[in-house]
Amino acid sequence: MGLLTGASSFFGLDIGTTAVRVVQLRGSAPVKTLTRYAYVPVDSKLVLSDSKTDQQRLAQVIRELIEQSGMTTRNVAVGIPSQKVFTAVVDFDRLPPSELAKAIRYQADSLIPTPLEKSKMDWAIIGDSPKDKTKVEVLLSSVENDFIEQRLDMLESIGLEVIAFEPDNLALTRALIAGDSSQAQMVLDMGSRSSDLVVTVGGAPRLTRSIPTGAEAIVRSAAQNLNIDDQQARQFVFKFGLSRDKLEGRIYDAVTSTVDILTSEVDKSIKFFQSRYADTPVTRIVVTGGASALPEFPLYLANKFGIEVEIGNAWRNVSFSPDRQNEQLAVSNHFGVAAGLAERSE
Repeated sequence: MGLLTGASSFFGLDIGTTAVRVVQLRGSAPVKTLTRYAYVPVDSKLVLSDSKTDQQRLAQVIRELIEQSGMTTRNVAVGIPSQKVFTAVVDFDRLPPSELAKAIRYQADSLIPTPLEKSKMDWAIIGDSPKDKTKVEVLLSSVENDFIEQRLDMLESIGLEVIAFEPDNLALTRALIAGDSSQAQMVLDMGSRSSDLVVTVGGAPRLTRSIPTGAEAIVRSAAQNLNIDDQQARQFVFKFGLSRDKLEGRIYDAVTSTVDILTSEVDKSIKFFQSRYADTPVTRIVVTGGASALPEFPLYLANKFGIEVEIGNAWRNVSFSPDRQNEQLAVSNHFGVAAGLAERSE
């Protein structure tokens, strides 16, 4: 949400629902050099729990990962799960910065879902309003203080210095989308329990949503419709995906109704975006997470929307030795948030 302290060296920390990931880069050029990255699977019950004991256990997992990966700094930029962040794009009159800040705070109570005194709020001007040229567009983000304080306490307890909190979806777009593109592009990141959707123009988010359908729901529908256990369903789903010619299309038939819950939300989001930005069509969907690992899903999206779909590369702005290319690209769909956090400029 904004730097808390200045730091020349730091790493990105993504505390996901099923894994914790870290990335450290060096250099200040647009393309930075990868120095270290690592991940460890975690039990989602641990990550989602508020209990003190579970928080301590999670802290221990993070500490061990940092030690084993050999991070050279204690400074860290931390992702905030999209479900914990409220984000909106709002039009405001063109005002000097100090007056705009006052106007935003004055209207904040009617814009954000939690009381202002219980929230950390951040904002940035992202451009001219497409609806009214006398106004500017402001990207507003807010997160509850309790969540930030709990995360801060946990990370400080293992000796880390948090230099920034940032919503996962902002980190994702930094890693996966070219900031100089004037086109509208969507990032779709399918997690285990939910999917993040961001539409950007010129690298700045114009629409962000968290959709409560993820890979687990697709696996569950395969298990129920094929009458098999979850483990076998997961293997089938991630081996055959939406292929109609594998296993006589039985996996496809078992999961398409759940997949279509997700694609209908994508459709609504595109339509909502176009209602505001009529002259800026969405030209590309960049998929990552489970959305890129599910065979034939990118093609399914492309056919459904008639839009170019590409598999996101978390290392797009990162250089590494050629002999590690296969290893890096194999895990790219898991590292979008951590890489984006590590790419923050001071």
